[in-house]
Amino acid sequence: MPLLNQTDLTPASFILNGIPGLEDMHIWISFPFCSMYVVALVGNCGLLYLIRFEDSLHRSMYYFLAMLSLTDLVMCSSTIPKALCIFWFNLKEIGFDECLVQMFFIHTFTGMESGVLMLMALDRFVAICYPLRYSAILTNDVIGKAGLATFLRAVLLIIPLIFITKQLPYCRGNMIHHTYCDQLSVAKLSCGNIKANIIYGLMVAFLIGGFDILCITVSYTMILRAVVSLSSADARQKAFSTCTAHICAIVFSYSPAFFCFFFNCFGGHTIPPSCHIIVANIYLLLPPTMNPIVYGVKTKQIRDCVMKILSGSKEIKSQSV
Repeated sequence: MPLLNQTDLTPASFILNGIPGLEDMHIWISFPFCSMYVVALVGNCGLLYLIRFEDSLHRSMYYFLAMLSLTDLVMCSSTIPKALCIFWFNLKEIGFDECLVQMFFIHTFTGMESGVLMLMALDRFVAICYPLRYSAILTNDVIGKAGLATFLRAVLLIIPLIFITKQLPYCRGNMIHHTYCDQLSVAKLSCGNIKANIIYGLMVAFLIGGFDILCITVSYTMILRAVVSLSSADARQKAFSTCTAHICAIVFSYSPAFFCFFFNCFGGHTIPPSCHIIVANIYLLLPPTMNPIVYGVKTKQIRDCVMKILSGSKEIKSQSV
């Protein structure tokens, strides 16, 4: 019997089946997906524009927000356009290498999202606990190095996972019951041993998510202690109000992530696959959609910049008339 080489066991392409069991509903499911994606694009691009051109927003807090917006744009853009192609045009095929590239971007930038939220928590800690040294501690150089380190951490941890997945022999068909190339969904098509994928995937989740959650928890514990020690109720409210938008961003990001984690680990056959896939898409789409809205509503400086631009455009329009 001739031996099969790696090429024989590597499919040319995969078929992304969308949301199994809800194929007849794809066109209806696409409308909220598309609407949220448009809001995410407009909102995050708007934030990036404001932070780039408004001098009043050239501070560390807004530089970290720019990192979050850029991360959100890449994270949702790596999945939603392909999902919409599946829903609208039944274009389900994706090349093997293209699938691995999508997988790399998804897992890298979800890790980046967690890291940026952790950096923003540290930023709030320094701003509230060391306000007089805030500018001296969080210089542009420090912010740039922290952002680069967070990105490299995600890249260096995800590359081995992609390499392990690429080397697997695939002989269980090429149908992926998902809207995008999730690492575990792809690995399940292999007839080889996928224990390395499972163990390494969990290790990456704990190294990134566990470390970041620990840092966020410690930061907010110190912030709470500092806020409680303030003598004035107004000062306490003002200090903690600067954290409101960030706390909302944490909730929007980590809540779907925890649901996905528990579905994978404990859901088994008790939870319908369609429910898991919808939550997995919300995990990648909800933070990019909600973060610009929350920061726009909760951050006075951003609201002021928006009003300034709107009032300027009205003046130009009235002058032209």
